[in-house]
Amino acid sequence: MKRDYYEILGVDGNASDEEIKSSFRRLARKYHPDRNSGDKETEERFKEAAEAYEMLRDPEKRRLYDHYGHAGLQGTGFRGFSGFDDIASSFGDMFGNLFNFGGDSRSRTRIKKGADLHYDLKIDFLHAAFGAEKRIEVPMPETCRSCEGSGIENGFQPQTCGTCGGTGRIVRSQGFMRIATTCPSCRGAGAVIDHPCKECGGAGRVQIKKKISVKVPPGIDSGISLKLSGQGEPSSNGGPPGDLYVRIHVEPHGFFERQQADIICRVPISAVNAALGTTLEIPTLDGSEKISIPPGTQPGAILRLTGKGIPRLRGQGRGDQIIELEVRIPTNLNKDQEKLLREFARAEMEEPNGNPQTWDFYSRKKDGDFHAGNARH
Repeated sequence: MKRDYYEILGVDGNASDEEIKSSFRRLARKYHPDRNSGDKETEERFKEAAEAYEMLRDPEKRRLYDHYGHAGLQGTGFRGFSGFDDIASSFGDMFGNLFNFGGDSRSRTRIKKGADLHYDLKIDFLHAAFGAEKRIEVPMPETCRSCEGSGIENGFQPQTCGTCGGTGRIVRSQGFMRIATTCPSCRGAGAVIDHPCKECGGAGRVQIKKKISVKVPPGIDSGISLKLSGQGEPSSNGGPPGDLYVRIHVEPHGFFERQQADIICRVPISAVNAALGTTLEIPTLDGSEKISIPPGTQPGAILRLTGKGIPRLRGQGRGDQIIELEVRIPTNLNKDQEKLLREFARAEMEEPNGNPQTWDFYSRKKDGDFHAGNARH
């Protein structure tokens, strides 16, 4: 059983033509197929509202309906609307730019995807290495719930623009030419809002902070952007939302330095331990680990812990931890330390080729690279 046309449009039986028209425009905006893509229920609501308006906008059909109800319209030849193109053909001239209706289906508003958004996220070194889940708040517009995106205060309707008469365009004649331009008063909408929504100021949208969960994969590095599909700005005409791109910024670590999948650390060691060898407890990404320093280790020596670096982003194992040993030469020696070092130096001189200062001299003389005649005076 068909619903009452006045009930569908949300007006009473004494509503003026302008009130009926304004109510249909509000419902058409709300249930427009481009704003509710694939929603069968809203599509039926849209066709229902269009049928109600088609009957009530015509004075003769409205008179018949007021006297005889739906039965009085059976002889009018109206069979209902088959779809959007059928509705657009009927109302294209009346609504113009408000919905971009037109007799040709090609004139329909092209559904546009919402704008993409970008967010910069700082994460610490260890979260970049092993992954984490972060909660972020992204500012973005949202359809105003108070006015449902219409921009109009509840209880009021948009008014037909007095400048363009509701067409959304101004036509001027210049000689034999007619030039149509967008109406400056309504900006092509065909209607003006005298009572804008107090919640959104007439914009139809409000700014919110949307909470979004971001999964940071292990091995991510600074400069990489994570794409979160559908988490961007909502579309203004019923299209899919845009995407959110989260750009990663990894904060530096106080001990480790990253080089692709490897991590580098510099570990100080005393000259005595370098000479005699020792065992050191070294921090790693997985906790402390003991390593052996062989006797006679030289300054700048490098040790490598295989598989102790950063997990590779594509899941192909981990890099290495590279340990650079910094041999520290003692300073500010006390008397006992100085005495021991001097004794060590004397003992070293007694060894064959024990004086390092003569090594280069003897090797050159042996190879014939040094001659007294070539010496500088």
